[in-house]
Amino acid sequence: MSAAATLKAWAGAALAAPVIWLASVVNVPLKAWQRATGTGGMAAFFLAPNMAIFGIFVLVPLVINFFYSATSGTAYFLQDRSYVGLEQYQRLLDCSNYLDTATCREDLFWKAVHNTGLFVVVQVALMTVVSIATALILNREIVGRSFWRAVFFFPVLLSPVVTGLIWRWILQRQGLLNLIVHDLGGEPYNWLTDRFWAFTAAVSVSVWAHMGFYTLILLAGLQAIPRDLYEAAEMDGTRPARVFWRITLPLLMPNLLVVIVLALIRAVQIFDEVYVLTGGGPGTSTLYLTQYIYEIGFASLLRNPGLASAASILMGLVLVVLTLLQLQVGRRGERKGARQ
Repeated sequence: MSAAATLKAWAGAALAAPVIWLASVVNVPLKAWQRATGTGGMAAFFLAPNMAIFGIFVLVPLVINFFYSATSGTAYFLQDRSYVGLEQYQRLLDCSNYLDTATCREDLFWKAVHNTGLFVVVQVALMTVVSIATALILNREIVGRSFWRAVFFFPVLLSPVVTGLIWRWILQRQGLLNLIVHDLGGEPYNWLTDRFWAFTAAVSVSVWAHMGFYTLILLAGLQAIPRDLYEAAEMDGTRPARVFWRITLPLLMPNLLVVIVLALIRAVQIFDEVYVLTGGGPGTSTLYLTQYIYEIGFASLLRNPGLASAASILMGLVLVVLTLLQLQVGRRGERKGARQ
């Protein structure tokens, strides 16, 4: 063996020695734990750090949030707040006509609820349609398919704040869009101060920013569909539209259900990009629930953390109910398809 090879072997042994020693030390309590608890106990051992982090940063704040919703005052320390029971919930739900925000005690909350409901319906529907269309296109044999897949997924990697800033720069009075309109002979327009266009911008920017993620889920579902089914349909002369409705869509339904549930949850929780883009304006036309909770709990001079906590709990309950309903409808659809 040459001197260089000998030196390399010695260096490798010297580097491996601490690792081997550490492994032997750790191995002693691990073997003892496995003898005491079995294989299932080892799984719990390795899951414990993740569960501890989940408990500290999710479960504990959730429990504290319930305590906050039962108190009143502007202080953040629980010992400085007064117990009021369900008064915060009663305040939020005190309304003569839930369709008319002017009749509600917390009219701003119900304005945010109405805005969020409209946003969710439009955004989730548009997100689903655009994601399906994009996935179908990217699943075809097109030139530069890998490149286009990366292009459509790239916005997902951007921070929501960066996304909002980019589109605000494009849509503002002196922005890129008005520059193009001016060069084409048109008059610049205040896109973000018009209620209709501000809402349209909020929906469009949200779809642009997140569609890549849902497209990826649907693309995985499309690639899992057996090619034999399409070949048989082609041999039978089946029209493409019929192939989509009879083969693609039913087999894509599990992935589509995941997309709808995730899109619904994200849409209800929309905040970052819309807050940067419009700030909830003009007026309260793009004020959504998460922004309302943030402003009532932290940003307002007359802040009320208890009211914000109650609003967040109500929003969470609505999300749970909607998710369970969607999953139930999805399971029924799968069972029906299996019987057929």
